[in-house]
Amino acid sequence: MIIKEAEIEQKIWTWLEQVVIGLNLCPFANKPHRNKQIKVLLSDANEPQQFLDDLAHAFGLLANTDAKTLDTVLFATPDLFADFMDFNDALDWADALLAEQDWYGVYQIASFHPHYQFAGTDPEDDENLTNRAPYPIFHLIREESMNRALDSYPDHDKIPERNIARVSALTNTEKKHLFSYLYKD
Repeated sequence: MIIKEAEIEQKIWTWLEQVVIGLNLCPFANKPHRNKQIKVLLSDANEPQQFLDDLAHAFGLLANTDAKTLDTVLFATPDLFADFMDFNDALDWADALLAEQDWYGVYQIASFHPHYQFAGTDPEDDENLTNRAPYPIFHLIREESMNRALDSYPDHDKIPERNIARVSALTNTEKKHLFSYLYKD
């Protein structure tokens, strides 16, 4: 199990470094990465209640750790939510947890999934690549940090449009390299 966990964590770090930071899909990710303020947490949950318990623990870790040490968490569920619709349901549960714990305005969640599909798109549309990751990932973000980043970044409302153009411009070879987990030989 430890080898599997190390492999999963490495795939997530590679995705973060090559896709998220390397393609500049999130212009705010490089600084906390460089400052070692990002933590990858793997949940071994195989049922929803265990997922919620693990997610609450991950939020608790953020709450009890200074932002200078830990600014954001990539919380992955490699053994749960392989189906994208189940993942969407889990996002609703995660939002309910935020409300239950009075964490709205303190934290937010960004979502990534191997089969991520924006509403109104076809599964193979390039824009879905902007949120595709090797595993289901709930990105736990401090609102205060996000607000500071947005305030310092001009035209942040154009980021999604720019990201779609960036991934659409990738060649098939580049896509297969950066998103190898999507291509089964």
